[in-house]
Amino acid sequence: MDIRRFRSGDETALFHVFYSAIHGIASRDYTRDQIEAWAPADLDPNLWASHLSNLRPFVAEVHGEIVGYADIQPNGYIDHFFVAGTHPRQGIGSSLMNRIHEEARALGVEELTSDVSKTAEPFFALHGFHVVERGFPIRRGVMLENALMRKNLRCGA
Repeated sequence: MDIRRFRSGDETALFHVFYSAIHGIASRDYTRDQIEAWAPADLDPNLWASHLSNLRPFVAEVHGEIVGYADIQPNGYIDHFFVAGTHPRQGIGSSLMNRIHEEARALGVEELTSDVSKTAEPFFALHGFHVVERGFPIRRGVMLENALMRKNLRCGA
């Protein structure tokens, strides 16, 4: 597995990862309406490309195929963290999380935070995050459920 930085041209493949993660993996924890609101097939490709360019995520590839991606912002916030629905439970998420931790150390970040889906909550907990509060964001008029999770990175904490 190779983990690298986002490159222009990755946008379509990353959309497929995002879409398959939500429609394939997260669909066990969310209703059909929630899934469609969260990851609509008609997402504006220009807005998507602009958002990814701003996130500058790490991209996971296996044999040249993009199978996951995740970002860390300078303040330690993880906005996107997705593994393709075709590649669950193969260590891709853990490899991305390890890369995020390396980047956090390089940036001097003392804590990581993320708004995490019900589906991803056990994975984040396994990596030392804890729930701070439950959230109920609205997407396309539909209420979802997530959790703000945090991990303290300071030594001895």
